[in-house]
Amino acid sequence: MEKFINSILFLSDGVTMKKFKIIIAMLFGLFFSMTLQAQNFNDALRLTEPGIISGARALSMGNAYTGLSNDFSGSIFNPAGLGLVKKTEMTAGMNYNSFDNNAALYNKTTGLSASNTRFSQIGVALPFPTSQGSFVVSIGYSQLKDFNKTLGFNAYNSGNTSYIQDLTSFNDDIAFKLALSYPTYDLNNTYIKDVTVINGRLNQRGTINQEGGINSWTFSGAIEASEDLFVGATVNIYNGTFRKTNDYYEEDLNNNYPSSILLDPIEPGSADFKSFFLNQLIDWDISGAGLKLGALMKLENNINVGATIKLPTKWTVKETYSINGTSLFGTGKRFNYAPDPERFEYEISSPSEISAGASLIQNNFTASANVTLIDYSKMKFEGGLNNSSTISKNADIVALMRSVVNINAGAEYLLPNSKLALRGGFMLMPSPFKDDPGDYDKKFVTAGIGYQLSKASSINVAYVYGWWKDIGDNYGVNVSRTLQDVTFQNIVTSISFNL
Repeated sequence: MEKFINSILFLSDGVTMKKFKIIIAMLFGLFFSMTLQAQNFNDALRLTEPGIISGARALSMGNAYTGLSNDFSGSIFNPAGLGLVKKTEMTAGMNYNSFDNNAALYNKTTGLSASNTRFSQIGVALPFPTSQGSFVVSIGYSQLKDFNKTLGFNAYNSGNTSYIQDLTSFNDDIAFKLALSYPTYDLNNTYIKDVTVINGRLNQRGTINQEGGINSWTFSGAIEASEDLFVGATVNIYNGTFRKTNDYYEEDLNNNYPSSILLDPIEPGSADFKSFFLNQLIDWDISGAGLKLGALMKLENNINVGATIKLPTKWTVKETYSINGTSLFGTGKRFNYAPDPERFEYEISSPSEISAGASLIQNNFTASANVTLIDYSKMKFEGGLNNSSTISKNADIVALMRSVVNINAGAEYLLPNSKLALRGGFMLMPSPFKDDPGDYDKKFVTAGIGYQLSKASSINVAYVYGWWKDIGDNYGVNVSRTLQDVTFQNIVTSISFNL
């Protein structure tokens, strides 16, 4: 489950009447900026957690392909399986997905949906003539992950917490610049901290939308090293984008802060508070590289076993972070705050993945299954951030994350005297967070068909339905928390040609 971390500190660029307060804030700026607005375990998880998008045949069989991989999709799952390809194969595909999220905040549910359609795959597998055995290479471009996601909430918080108070507790200049808080001093006129008159009892609403994805250029090769033993390798060159937009509102719908209350005692315009708005925008440019090694053995004419290891992947993230805030008062006064965007560049290492699987082919029936071990506690921030920040983030990862075993299973049946194949499967992706109950595991059922258009061409369609629970904290820990029921649907269509 993804824990949204929204509390952020920014340094003021100067206001004369509170200049001393700003100087103090600058002294503590490095510490706060690293702990509040900076990157966290969710960023590493976003890059590490496997996507489910693949070729239509593989996806409709639950991506249970480690012990099969006898087409271009082998370059993604088990490159050794490419050694089973006998004819040149060209493939291309499209992907449609829909993400539905019903989120409850203070027992009030808001539903939102997001969907998109993208080109998902193009590639070619080329077998070369050999005196014995096989030698096959492939090259292609695939969409591996889709970050399409949405969340909405709208409810009245009758308690004594608010995002305004959370920002103020960190002496954050967002609240200060919007006349939502003010500084306090001791008898020697030394700055103590910021305080706010706001004490909960506000309507809280907002949306969080995510988009983007990760694509990969794959360069693969496989050989038959000895009779019925195939080995292969895939080099992945990754590129992608990620964009997250967070719009958050707090509103005094019940006039709990009327015209008799000033939020800033020296600002007459801060009477009769109406609303607070904060927009946060994260933009990523993603690049990386990785290597997967695989082996596949034919034990009998109808039984294959396979294994792969995906070595740790190195990612580089170029991030742009920007915010803008607005406060509105019944006096007609509006305060705005939009500091310059911040830019970061840092590196993340995703851990290795070890998979093992088997397939059984009996007449017109094929069954396959595989398991994949991922230790999420081995995710690491490795470069681009200061040393203390990196150590802190990696300690959080170790404290929060665990090892999981993903399970994939699927089957295919070729209808007798027909050009039609029926497929189905299941995928289980346990939550990477320690002590999460099973409701937070991602579960998917898959189905699909394949149809032989001619001796040299075929079309495949896959459908996926997934469901799980998630949570999100607007601020603090479990004080403004959304409880989310997520459903996911995916349709992939591909066409293949054999020459």
